[in-house]
Amino acid sequence: MQEILTAVTYLVVWLICARVIEIESGLTKLLISLGAAIGVYIVIGVKEYKDRKSKGADD
Repeated sequence: MQEILTAVTYLVVWLICARVIEIESGLTKLLISLGAAIGVYIVIGVKEYKDRKSKGADD
């Protein structure tokens, strides 16, 4: 699930950069969309880690 959300984030941010913000530089769109996708991946990973850690403390 984490990987699917990351891929969708990449595509959505790419389209936002291209259509809404109208960034013409491909490199800039690439860096922004990859940064957003990696950020989402990290946030989900940290959330899952905290959930596992708190579940382990409850047991």
